[in-house]
Amino acid sequence: MTLVLSSDARMVRETAFDFFREKSPIVELRKLRDSADKDGFSRNLWAEMTDLGWTGFLVPEAHGGSGFGMVGLAQVMEASGRSLTASPLVSTALIGASALDIAGSETQKNNYFPSLVAGETIFALALEEGPHHAPNRISLAAKSTSGGYVLNGAKQFVLDGHVANVLIVVARTSGETNDRTGISLFVVPADAPGIVRSRSIMADSRNAARISFSDVHVASENVLGPLGAGADLLEAVLDRARAGLAAEMLGSAEEAFERTVQYLKDRRQFGVPIGSFQVLKHRAAQMFCEIETTRSAVLAANDALDRRANDAASLVSLAKAKANETLHLVGNEGVQMHGGIGMTDEHEIGFFMKRSRVAEATFGNSAFHRNRYADLQGY
Repeated sequence: MTLVLSSDARMVRETAFDFFREKSPIVELRKLRDSADKDGFSRNLWAEMTDLGWTGFLVPEAHGGSGFGMVGLAQVMEASGRSLTASPLVSTALIGASALDIAGSETQKNNYFPSLVAGETIFALALEEGPHHAPNRISLAAKSTSGGYVLNGAKQFVLDGHVANVLIVVARTSGETNDRTGISLFVVPADAPGIVRSRSIMADSRNAARISFSDVHVASENVLGPLGAGADLLEAVLDRARAGLAAEMLGSAEEAFERTVQYLKDRRQFGVPIGSFQVLKHRAAQMFCEIETTRSAVLAANDALDRRANDAASLVSLAKAKANETLHLVGNEGVQMHGGIGMTDEHEIGFFMKRSRVAEATFGNSAFHRNRYADLQGY
């Protein structure tokens, strides 16, 4: 395990931090929200991101990517978290690229990787069916028919679902709801007959969607990975998504912390900066320690995924649980330490608290990952 970035990763980090600071300050998220933008993200910004090659970090060189890996992409995710940038990085560069890389056939890779790397095709993972993250709780049915399958059911909380060109649909080809066996993944055009998508705007102003499937016909060649044994594939894809999201959450916590510390230095009461009050010093010190611990956990998880280490899944759950708790803490403390102004929409510190609530629930909250970690450790 390494906790030191390579020179290439440091270069990516510097480029990403400069890019998001200059091109995508939080005011851009506010503009997207207030204008009720139909996409929920800037396509021009997305095009610039693809020009920098970030969409190809998890795509092999043979298919037009760089194969740079999770540690490199985590630097981009962390930088995007600082400015709360809304983009298809998670849904496409993380999830879409991972699913195709891990389990895609050569035909599927040839069909989708070029447009994914170019930023022309946006992917979305249609997984969740209930209010909480439960990867094996699948009831959407995929019934075998002549030449393929017919999908019937519904999904919710589909990140970028309303703007996606391609859906990765988690369906049940056999067994009962909650069975680990009998789960299959399908690559489905988002405009296929029988698919109805409705946008859900989350508390953090990010994209999600509810999607219903009514007699959606899918060809046999659109099965992604092994039929009926997709649970392991799904976990591998989700682990990349969780580690990448944890990196984004780390960036958000860093930014919220730095803004709060600056406010503690600037705001004066009784003739002195409020940051001189011991109780606020203690609270700031706790945030700092939690952020530094999270930084180590996030890097360890992404490095383990790149090395395909045996303990990668455990480290991912550790990192996501820690990132959940840290961003929750820092988001809360940021608003509280700013006082009344922190509760207003005009001040940006509240955006971090809103983001924390949605990001915590995405791909597993802390309780989910503590339980998963314990299971993986044999408890």
